[in-house]
Amino acid sequence: MCAKILFIEGIIKKRHSIKALLASNGLAVISLSKPIDTLQSVRDQRPSLVILDASQEQTEDRLALVEQIRSVDKDVPVILIADYSSEALLIQALRSGVSDYFKLPLIPEVFVAGVKHWLKRIAPAGLGPVESSAGRGGLVGRSALIDKIARAVDKAARSDSNVLITGDTGTGKELVAELLHRNSRRYDRRMVCINCAAIPDSLLESELFGYEKGAFTGAHISREGKLEQADGGSIFLDEIGDLSAYSQAKILRAIETREVQRLGAKRNLPVNIRVIAATNHSLEDMVAKGEFRQDLFFRLNVARLHLPPLRERKEDIPLLCEHFIREFNPEFGLSVRGVSEEVVESLLRHVWLGNVRELRNVIEAAFINRPLDWIRLGDLPESFLQAISEAEGKQSKREQERDKVLSALLATNWNKSKAAEKLNWSRMTLYRKMEKYDIKGNRVTHPVPADAV
Repeated sequence: MCAKILFIEGIIKKRHSIKALLASNGLAVISLSKPIDTLQSVRDQRPSLVILDASQEQTEDRLALVEQIRSVDKDVPVILIADYSSEALLIQALRSGVSDYFKLPLIPEVFVAGVKHWLKRIAPAGLGPVESSAGRGGLVGRSALIDKIARAVDKAARSDSNVLITGDTGTGKELVAELLHRNSRRYDRRMVCINCAAIPDSLLESELFGYEKGAFTGAHISREGKLEQADGGSIFLDEIGDLSAYSQAKILRAIETREVQRLGAKRNLPVNIRVIAATNHSLEDMVAKGEFRQDLFFRLNVARLHLPPLRERKEDIPLLCEHFIREFNPEFGLSVRGVSEEVVESLLRHVWLGNVRELRNVIEAAFINRPLDWIRLGDLPESFLQAISEAEGKQSKREQERDKVLSALLATNWNKSKAAEKLNWSRMTLYRKMEKYDIKGNRVTHPVPADAV
């Protein structure tokens, strides 16, 4: 499923050329000739981008419509095309929630580049694109856990407080950091990423704080450090739990003073940064053992986001598969439509110690076998199928039953009557089981076929 663009027609003589231009660049366009239908279409279609065109006489009505769109979906980018331009219009458009603005006549290359820019901003790799996420701010999934995370990300993004992201390896901590930055007031400045596990103490100061020319042998020019590069934006400290005690002290001082001093410099430089840190360790346990500074932990742990492992939100697996299939189709030159019912059942039975990253690797391995239309069991790597077979006997009865319920719901496109029939249960029994296992969700985008052709 490609990105969907909702186009609200306004200037009749221009609308066909705009639609044709987008279509010729491989972009799917849903057009509306009646602005009154816009809000319902935004709710139902979940577009990746909204484009409005307007004459000078229509501008006030269009900006009012933008504000209404924002009340329904505050994240979707909105582009305005107008036949005139002024500083007052620009200010008014920005205040109304317009993301970008183009003046007629359009320069095709510039306009298409702008559209693709906004589509790319809302579709980072990892947890998936907005159009597949049911409006959850860029996180793929319809589970209750993903909904909770999306609300927490939205709240944290509005503030300028430091954020600590925790979760197992492969759950998408870096993606969430990107979402926090992109949806914050610092979105137009840099987010500089630092892998704390990869920086030895001997290089820490020069990497983080920079150095002046002649500060040490080989320093032929002055160089700004990563903290200075992030001035006005965000600094992402990945694997913060792997910092040595020496490095923790250096980081703490920079966070406390909001100043950096280059090696060899005589004065400090102020830096305005927001700190986002991530770890797969329990920092509380590390503090208790004396392995992590308590004062640094308190500085980082202002807003806390915990990402659940994939095994706790298995109902999101089909949507994640959709995303990865869209990612790999152009890369491999294929047109895979989805995963079969038996593959879904196998994916649900897996333990997923590697989480979302492991799922992505499994789908990529299936693409190497060049499936024709749907990914079937024979396309999955042997090591993965073997791991499922070995793990099946270790599942608790509760886990087995939850996976069975999920499998029936996904196989029937969340049709509860058909799912209950498939399980030989009554609808009330199915509802009780869904409540028991906290299973919530909607229909998947595509029907899932059985492996039998």
